[in-house]
Amino acid sequence: MNLIEKSIAIFSPGWAAARARQRSLFNAYEAASPSRLHKAKQSIQSADNAVFSGGVSLREQARWLDENHDIVIGILDKLEERVVGARGIQVEPQPLTFDGKLHEAFASTLSTWWSEWSIRPEVSGLFTRAEMERMLLRSALRDGEVFEQLVRGPVAGLQHATKIQLSIEMLEADFVPFTQSFTDSTQIQQGIEVNSWGRPMAYNVYKFHPASLVRRTSGVKRVPAENMLHLAMRKRLHQRRGISLLHGVITRLGDIKDYEESERVAARIAAALGFYVKRGDAQNYNSDDENDADGKHRLFDISPGMIFDGLKPGEDLGMVESNRPNVHLYEFRNSQLRAVAGGTRSSYSSIARDYNGTYSSQRQELVEGFEGYGVLQNWFVGQHSRPVYRSWIDMFKLSGISIPADVDPASLYNAIYLGPVMPWIDPVKEAAAWKGIVRGGAGTESEWIRARGQSPQEIRRQRQREIEFNREHGLIFDSDAANDSGANSNEPTDDNPPTAQNPPKKHQPD
Repeated sequence: MNLIEKSIAIFSPGWAAARARQRSLFNAYEAASPSRLHKAKQSIQSADNAVFSGGVSLREQARWLDENHDIVIGILDKLEERVVGARGIQVEPQPLTFDGKLHEAFASTLSTWWSEWSIRPEVSGLFTRAEMERMLLRSALRDGEVFEQLVRGPVAGLQHATKIQLSIEMLEADFVPFTQSFTDSTQIQQGIEVNSWGRPMAYNVYKFHPASLVRRTSGVKRVPAENMLHLAMRKRLHQRRGISLLHGVITRLGDIKDYEESERVAARIAAALGFYVKRGDAQNYNSDDENDADGKHRLFDISPGMIFDGLKPGEDLGMVESNRPNVHLYEFRNSQLRAVAGGTRSSYSSIARDYNGTYSSQRQELVEGFEGYGVLQNWFVGQHSRPVYRSWIDMFKLSGISIPADVDPASLYNAIYLGPVMPWIDPVKEAAAWKGIVRGGAGTESEWIRARGQSPQEIRRQRQREIEFNREHGLIFDSDAANDSGANSNEPTDDNPPTAQNPPKKHQPD
């Protein structure tokens, strides 16, 4: 108790105790009380209202940065590489027989048709599946969300790429307006029609981009939820529309751009300055020299090691000292980029292209960074890759392509989705570690192959063809374990005589 409470305790101990207790609780939550030094800013809006009031502005700012800021371009490029990769999300069909074994023949058939469909999967026919997925991911991360309409079956004016009649129409966030309306049975919240439980039932979609100069009409069409995929970056519960991944670092990125531009301008000005001629005091200055050829506007030829003796009486030559570029620019910029990396699920080394450090430190950063990439990868697979593949399987069953009778129909949707894997910093160490894991029984060969971003089935088929070809043509390589001399390295030789621990090998008679 303080002095006041002790004084109160003389007349009312209970009041003094209650006052002391309440004061301790108040002190425990000091951060909840605004003060001159603590502004205690608060957000009292609902998730939908927060996105409604600021989502469009953040989206437009992020797009401007993606068009003009090299750091933002690098961040989104690196996220494309790490989340989707050059080949897109790889899908390995896993149909099973009725006894639970992989039906390899039909899995190969599905893979062949899926690869063929992946050449031109979207309605415009401009992009491959890998390009489409990278663009979808970039739009979703930058704008906060992106929409995909699944176009199934015969549609007027649309020619599907393969016999499997499924195409995807990619729609930017602008295509779904922030409209609001409420009825007794349904309600449209920010362009999404939901039921009483909040489940999306349909989407209101512009027929043309609202900012397009060639727009013919501003009509809106209703797309049922089963035909629409919505990739949204959601940060709060009960949030309908997505928010840009850059929402927390837009201000910092703008400051970095302005600061670097100011430093570049200052460096250019400093580089343009050479030296100056000091005329001396007023007694030695002759104004008539201004009109002389050798007066005010004299030119000096500068060369390395020159000796200059063209000064007039009372003149002195002074050099302009440049303090640009700022010697602290590098460390300041990098410290800001570390904060940007922390707010965008990226890694500092990838953003700054600074790869200094030991093997352990580089691997530690890579492991921690790939956790963030893994979160985004699982989100993208769950919201895009898996629903698209399942829709493709539905149309595959309607395409007339025969399905073997011994395939379990319930397993047609089974698949393994593979994204980019963590790169190897030191391949020798990585390979040795994986070899120990597999030989120790803690992993499988298929897991090892997938860790390199390859398909186990394809690798095995290639290995089988190579081994058969080599044996047929009498080619001997260590890649075939039967020809690996290291396999018999423990047998006694002239340099390795037999011992009790290494006895000679007994040969059976022919």
